[in-house]
Amino acid sequence: MFDGLDLVVQQGDRVALVGRNGSGKSTLMKIMAGQVLADSGARVVPPGVTVGYMEQDPDLSGFATLGDFAAADLPEGEEWRVAAAAEGLHFDPETPVATASGGERRRAALARLIAGEPELMLLDEPTNHLDIAAIEWLESFLMETRAAFVLISHDRAFLRRLTKATFWLDRGVARRRDSGFDGFEDWREQVWADEDAARHKLDRKIKAEAKWAVEGISARRKRNQGRVRALQALRAERASQIRRQGTAALEFDAGSQSGKRVIEAVGITKDFGAGPVIRDFSLRVMRGDRVAFVGPNGAGKTTLLRLLTGDMAPDSGTVTLGTSLEMAVFDQSRAQLDPEASLWDSLTNDPQMRVSGASDQVMVRGVPKHVVGYLKDFLFDEGQARAPVKSLSGGEKARLLLARLMARESNLLILDEPTNDLDVETLDLLQDILGDYPGTVLLVSHDRDFIDRVANQTVLLEGQGRATVYAGGWSDMQAQRALAPAAAPSGFAQRQTGGAVSVKPAASAAKPALTFTERKRLDDLPDLISRLEGEIAKLTELLATPDLFTRDPAKARRASDLLAERQAALVAAETEWMRLEEKAG
Repeated sequence: MFDGLDLVVQQGDRVALVGRNGSGKSTLMKIMAGQVLADSGARVVPPGVTVGYMEQDPDLSGFATLGDFAAADLPEGEEWRVAAAAEGLHFDPETPVATASGGERRRAALARLIAGEPELMLLDEPTNHLDIAAIEWLESFLMETRAAFVLISHDRAFLRRLTKATFWLDRGVARRRDSGFDGFEDWREQVWADEDAARHKLDRKIKAEAKWAVEGISARRKRNQGRVRALQALRAERASQIRRQGTAALEFDAGSQSGKRVIEAVGITKDFGAGPVIRDFSLRVMRGDRVAFVGPNGAGKTTLLRLLTGDMAPDSGTVTLGTSLEMAVFDQSRAQLDPEASLWDSLTNDPQMRVSGASDQVMVRGVPKHVVGYLKDFLFDEGQARAPVKSLSGGEKARLLLARLMARESNLLILDEPTNDLDVETLDLLQDILGDYPGTVLLVSHDRDFIDRVANQTVLLEGQGRATVYAGGWSDMQAQRALAPAAAPSGFAQRQTGGAVSVKPAASAAKPALTFTERKRLDDLPDLISRLEGEIAKLTELLATPDLFTRDPAKARRASDLLAERQAALVAAETEWMRLEEKAG
């Protein structure tokens, strides 16, 4: 995993520990925490310095309640520290361990770390299963603490806001950059470019020396044995270099096209007896929409997803599903994976992937493929094929679940916390393929950056049955709420179209009615807005081509001018739509 690795964490450091899934980040952190012994080398902690560690899957056996676990290391009378952390992290210390969810266990582990006040905090994916309110509380705490900390996280917004240095673990080498996560990807690409240039230079030198060795004069051979040994050393150096791991072959394949209207929910309400989870909620989802559902844990995000997909009936109101829907579901609990089964069996025993009469093949979007070859597409090596699922890291389990999901055709994706445990590179790839996916996406996530990159609609569930629809992603929602902070959700009307959703104050009934021309224009504007959004997306993608400005500067200038023109037209169309909609009441 790594050999001869050196790193130093200094007083007050705020470090992001990044690297691909399976690169050894969690193992390295356990060595830093003293929970795992290295095969060789030394771990040195100055006298009097305490190290606290929050692992991904804390062991709570032997404790009756979450509070008992969180306070286990505290002196008598200091239990208030756990209560303070529990309030910010939104969990009840009296919750029995036997009934606690994975998210509650993670919060208790965080509370134990925070209450212990170590000089160095090691946090392994601390934001997994936290809602956005708890993530923001943890951000504030870490910004104010004087302790040093090292973070493993996939949450870009979290890392960008908190870190001042970066450890990059790549093929057994730890590189340090004295700058936070922001800019890491540019640094990584530069390191890889330098590495490729050095490898190319080494290959040319080996080729030249090998040619000399073959064509050299026999009389000189004895005199040039040193040069032969140097060639052998160059070959050994080249052979010892570890090839960079590629990216997973993620690909969603939309089957038959669904109807234009995918989901129509009108006035739905659901109450389990303790007050409504969803109350009088309406939403129209059109083909191609990417709808994110956000809000505190327990606010009803998963319940709303089940209502919208027909998995659960509302107490009142109606949900109408569109035609020709082929649904694929990513489950955040990983319940679809048997921890005792091998990776091989996890794929071949899936009824939707099974190939009749072939135990070593799986059906991938209608085409048989060898199971090991398909696993390699998702960065698993042949030796892992017969390993049990329980031996995988969190990110590897997520990749295995994606492998099952992507083997089937679909036109409606239900993604419940898909970003948990995935590394940054895989997240980038997942974002790109969701952008190209021609179907519809319903997404539950607490990753603010991912929501901003993927969603064109955001549904905020605030508890007590309140749910409000906003245009765009997380940042767009925050901006819209800031413009009308005093307005209650019930006082907002929703624009629902195929392209986007926006929120505005409900219009007064006294507004004058629209003329025939204005009504026609109002009906036509949603399609115009959707078309402009599509053109803007294509132009943005074109301008992101790395060599466009050097290869074809004229084309780049035209695309830039068109992008500015389309963006101005979109703003004008949306402004006109809001004016007419408000006038219509």
